[in-house]
Amino acid sequence: MRKIAGTIVTLLLFTLAGFAPALAAETVVMETSLGSITLELDNVKAPASVANFLAYVDAGFYDGTIFHRVIPNFMVQGGGYSADLKQKPTQPPVKNEAANGLKNLRGTIAMARTRIVDSATSQFFINHKDNPALDHRAPTPDAFGYAVFGKVVKGLDVVDRIAAVQTRAVNALFQDMPMETVVIKSVRRVK
Repeated sequence: MRKIAGTIVTLLLFTLAGFAPALAAETVVMETSLGSITLELDNVKAPASVANFLAYVDAGFYDGTIFHRVIPNFMVQGGGYSADLKQKPTQPPVKNEAANGLKNLRGTIAMARTRIVDSATSQFFINHKDNPALDHRAPTPDAFGYAVFGKVVKGLDVVDRIAAVQTRAVNALFQDMPMETVVIKSVRRVK
């Protein structure tokens, strides 16, 4: 009986170990011109957002993009424009997962979008402070919220440095553009 129980436990452990990679959080490092930011992505609560972000990461899409919108004590936004302010072509939008229970707290990363609920593509923002007004409150366009899909686990001081850069209005589209270009040099998965 003990031998059977031991075999069952061993098989159970091997079976669970097989599922561990699917449940483990993905980690990426974002190298910027102001330092490195390590992000842990929540592929359990935000699987579509994480898969979308990682597809862009794996394609090298973010390399050479900039933080084009910086508002201290709010957020820093990037992932869509090159240094010469050309918008990069994106994949189709991803379904908004703002109702996943994750909150827009300081240091979390979320999908940027237009006023259309399911319009997020490549752009993201990192919350510089707690932003409860961006959380899911109701299934309506004005209260749906912005999908958090991960958090900064190292490099929050870099986010603070980005948030501290001087900004200016360039045109109607770029109202909070850093005067000193903040480049995303690369974003890579951590093995």
